Amino acid sequence: MPSFDLIGVGSPIMDLLAPVPESFLATIRGEKGGMVLVDNDEMQAIVARLPAPPATTSGGSAANTIFNATRLGLRSTFLGKLGHDAAGGAYRERFAAAGVDPSRFKQAALPNARCLVLVTPDAQRTMRTCLGAAMTLAPEEISAADFAGCRHAHIEGYVLFNRALAEAVFAAARAAGCTISLDLASFEVVHASRDWLLEQFRRGIDLVFGNEDEIRALYQTDSTDYAAHARALAAHGTLAVVKLGKDGAWLARGAELHRVDPVRVQEVVDTNGAGDAFAAGFLYGHLRGLPLPACGHIAALLGAETVRHLGPLVPEKDWPAVAQRAHKFV
Repeated sequence: MPSFDLIGVGSPIMDLLAPVPESFLATIRGEKGGMVLVDNDEMQAIVARLPAPPATTSGGSAANTIFNATRLGLRSTFLGKLGHDAAGGAYRERFAAAGVDPSRFKQAALPNARCLVLVTPDAQRTMRTCLGAAMTLAPEEISAADFAGCRHAHIEGYVLFNRALAEAVFAAARAAGCTISLDLASFEVVHASRDWLLEQFRRGIDLVFGNEDEIRALYQTDSTDYAAHARALAAHGTLAVVKLGKDGAWLARGAELHRVDPVRVQEVVDTNGAGDAFAAGFLYGHLRGLPLPACGHIAALLGAETVRHLGPLVPEKDWPAVAQRAHKFV
């Protein structure tokens, strides 16, 4: 029996959460709703212009997913590189306290990665990321041993910005016998990696998560027929999860096609981390062997609960009620 149900691969990033007016986005480069990599100087310059000091929480796409999946009951670990500073130490401690095995974190003599999450009044999040120590994770540091004893590997799309690292991660996960899921992460990732992604689909990826922008970028279309996009993705032999935010999702596998109805939320505070939470709920159901509709219901529940709070993670005080509702589908 594998030691772990799930291993996440990505950047362990400290999130800096900052509510900003719409006009603030005009002062930074890049599109609203996207993620742009910045260096330390640009990060500091943006933070200095914020209306108020940002709040801090652990983040990172795959890391958020692993954190929530562990909270639900999966046995999980994480592969990524922490900084040799207080932020890196706090990150490790937070994950260990949540039950995530911390033994596969690597460490660099650099500051921990940070992501500035700019939240506009419409609850949309625009991200600027300084990868710091996380950026130094190198292909030669990755081997099948990192994935030993793990049943399933969940990889965040941001890894694809370092193509050699992505090749090493996918090869090592496959060599260790893991099934693989990939979260496309952002439309920028898809634009930069489309040909490589299509080749990986041909080689075999078990499960792919993508939102509306990402799936349109993948198929280079303005079409909003997301059921058709889910079927197209499933035609590669993958389980396709096309996330539609407040409109739910489409799931496709082989000849199966399912619509996931959204869980309605009265007040949306912050969409940061909602897709990661959705993935956590889906993976929890999927790795427990639940039918696709049940996986979708748990995923929608977690995503909806996340947008009710500032930051990518449901607060500890609210988690027990969320977990109780999720476990009713098992």
